[in-house]
Order: sequence, then structure tokens, then C-alpha cells
Amino acid sequence: MYIKEIKINSFKSFADKININLDSNFTGIVGPNGSGKSNIVDAIKWVLGEQSVKTLRASSGMSDVIFSGSKSRNPSNTASVSITFDNSDNSLPSNYNEVTIRRVVSRSGENEYYLNNEKCRLKDINDLLVDSFSSRESFNIIPQNKIEEILSDKPEERRVIFEEAAGVLKYKRRKEEALKKLSRTHENVDRINMIIDELSTQIEPLESASKKAIIYKENKEKLESVDIALMVKDITNFNETLKIKEADKEKYTLELAESSKLSIKKDAEIEKLKLEGIKFEELISSLRDEH
Repeated sequence: MYIKEIKINSFKSFADKININLDSNFTGIVGPNGSGKSNIVDAIKWVLGEQSVKTLRASSGMSDVIFSGSKSRNPSNTASVSITFDNSDNSLPSNYNEVTIRRVVSRSGENEYYLNNEKCRLKDINDLLVDSFSSRESFNIIPQNKIEEILSDKPEERRVIFEEAAGVLKYKRRKEEALKKLSRTHENVDRINMIIDELSTQIEPLESASKKAIIYKENKEKLESVDIALMVKDITNFNETLKIKEADKEKYTLELAESSKLSIKKDAEIEKLKLEGIKFEELISSLRDEH
């Protein structure tokens, strides 16, 4: 596996888009001071996910890697770098013979990663490169002052460097991730224990309240049964009373009808007697007039 192509656009001093085509026989890039050799190294580290502004020789933030402009050129709004690996030997865990990693940053702070032109996470890139000794932390990339640090460091510090160069970086990273997960698990366990302790103090009053609630429910059910029985009894008594009243009403209605008939008959007899009385009085009056 080797770097096949580097594309840089508006990164640091590279205002124009440049393509650097390489092959397996490539040895190095030479040039005078200030020609941008270190910026190419920074671009490679940056596209592989470097997060340290200091390591990239910037001052305030990641937006410092964007071309800041000159007397004759306006500043750029974004910077992008892509790097293409020849993966014909399958050094990278990918089915592609060429693997392209691209990173884009804007002045607004947006930071995006792409793997073979598909948007991805930095973790995806790290996972891809960690076993190939090509990540930004590996010793394939050695800054100008790193050799002096290696030679001047204490034996314990050199041991760390040699361990990283020997390929234990991926295990250290996995260990760090495992420790972070373990720490989060411990925090979750502590939270659960706090909740359990808090709930434990509520068990006794809740148990007492639960017993009272059960008794209340039983008594309520009994009261509802009694209420229903009383309602049924009241309805039965009402229906029986209603039947008696309806029978009495029917009886009195018949009696009233009979009484009405008798009253009408008597009224007719009275009218008849009145008429006969009037006739009798007229007869008497006529007899008196004759004598």
C-alpha cells in the first residue's frame, strides 16, 4: 500500500487546487525553505483526522488551515484535502483497490469527512487505518522536531514511542475505548445504586400505603355490592308499589265511570221531575183562573 495521489485545495499556503501524483517508487519532495513542504505533511496529517491545532502549526482554531488570502488573492471560505491509497495488496480492510479519504472544513466551523466520496465519521477513518500503520499517530509521519525528541527523551518515554512504532497503538486505542465504556458503565451502576437506595427508603411507606389501598379497594367493592343490592331492592319495591297503584287507579277509574253514569241518570231524572213540576204548576194556575 502507498499514497497514490494527494489533492489540496485552499489549505494553508495552497490557494489553488493542486494534484500530487505519486507511485511506489516515490522517494521524497525537495524544495527551498518556505515552498510548502511542511504544509504537505500537515495536509496529510489533517486529512487523516488530526485534531490538534498546535500540531498543525495553527494559532487560534481549525479554520486557520483555510487559505487566509494575500494582497492579490481573496481568502477562501473552505479548505479540502483528499488522499488516495493504492490498496491493491489489501493492506486496508476494504474491497476497493483504491481508497480515498477526504476532509473539508469551512470558516463557519463545519467539519466533514468522506470515505470513497461517502460521508462518514472520523471514527470510521481511524478504524480503517489503525491496523495499517497509516494513522495520524503512527510513525509513518515524523515532524521536524520528532527525531530530536526521540533521542532526548527519558527511557520510559522512548519505550512508549517504540511500543507505538511496534504497532501497539490499536490496542492502546481499544483499551482506552474499553476503559471509557467501563467508566460509563460504572457511572450508570452508581446512578442505579443511587436510585435503588432512594427507592429503598420509600418501600416501607409504599408498602403501608399499598396495604391501605388494598383494604380500601376491598371495602369499596363491598360498598358497591351493597349499593347495587339496595338499588335492586328499591327498584323491586317501587315496581310492586307501582303495580298496586296502577291497579287502584284502574279500579277508581271504573268506579268513577260508574258514578258518572249514575250522576248523569240522576240528573236526567231531576230534569224530568222539574219539567213535570212546571207542568203541574201550570195546571194549578189554569184551574185557579177558571174559578
